[in-house]
Amino acid sequence: MNQPAVDIVVLISGNGSNLQAIIDHLDQSDTSARIVRVISNRPNAYGLQRAQAAGIATDVIDHQAYAERAAFDQALADRLEALNPTIIVLAGFMRILSAAFVERFRGQLINIHPSLLPAYRGRDTHARVLAAGDQQHGCSVHYVTPDLDAGPVIAQAMLTVQPSEDAEQLANRVQALEHQLYPAVISWMTAGRVALHDDQVLFDRVVQPSPRRLSMD
Repeated sequence: MNQPAVDIVVLISGNGSNLQAIIDHLDQSDTSARIVRVISNRPNAYGLQRAQAAGIATDVIDHQAYAERAAFDQALADRLEALNPTIIVLAGFMRILSAAFVERFRGQLINIHPSLLPAYRGRDTHARVLAAGDQQHGCSVHYVTPDLDAGPVIAQAMLTVQPSEDAEQLANRVQALEHQLYPAVISWMTAGRVALHDDQVLFDRVVQPSPRRLSMD
């Protein structure tokens, strides 16, 4: 039996390293999932070149062309509605989306964040982890909700912080985890194993009381 097609749209703002990891994973997988569009809010984002090299159509919706945040969100939402994707992947998309936008696509939007949420929401996570003296760090894939970095967490990958490393070294190691975790979660979603119901993550139709933890040290 053929699997139903799963259309993915990826939103980016910059380099697109997570986008590349997802492209590579889908190319190597026996799946009906496909990235149908990569959309950037920055016209010079290198991730657009990554998409084009892979034969994926791209759009630019430049946030600077809109006087108000709401107008940009409306333009982006209308484009997504026209594409009608199953999953919308935020991969280094550096815009805070409005509550109205998030509600419009609830259950379709996922994001990756460089910390073990709910710890260290927001920016500068690696420096904050080092300043606190934490021994464990990592990344989280979560559903997007109106509250920043506060949506239900699907899965996390973790590593042990090394005493001698600085924030840049730690960031590089966490990014390597992201490149493994994000494709894994997307595989589960495209296979129909993960869903959002009443702000709870279902895995194989069972409520997941805590995020799945993948140790990749």
